Amino acid sequence: QVQLVESGGGLVQAGGSLRLSCAASTRSFTSYAMGWFRQAPGKEREFVASINRGGGLRNYADSVKGRFAISRDNAKNTVYLQMNTLKPEDTAVYYCAADYGDVPRTNKYDYWGQGTQVTVSS
Repeated sequence: QVQLVESGGGLVQAGGSLRLSCAASTRSFTSYAMGWFRQAPGKEREFVASINRGGGLRNYADSVKGRFAISRDNAKNTVYLQMNTLKPEDTAVYYCAADYGDVPRTNKYDYWGQGTQVTVSS
């Protein structure tokens, strides 16, 4: 069982930046690829970014490429999402997820956090 707790969300103006963090409670953090997803009001949850166990392989949704960066610190059992040049359409609840394995998937994750709200004002 893996528990995930996101933090770092908030209200920011368009063009601003935020860094989300996700702390994982597991002794085997390095067994999991990690991902970030988001869900805007009235929309389905969508993939944002993912990273493999060692951090050397990353995957991004086209909508965030060049603006967002996923990283992980295996010593701290934490994955991050640095979000730059934020747009109003980035407004959503952002979820962290863990997938047992080394493939940075875009779906089918095993564990999910409760989410953190990101609101970008125009």
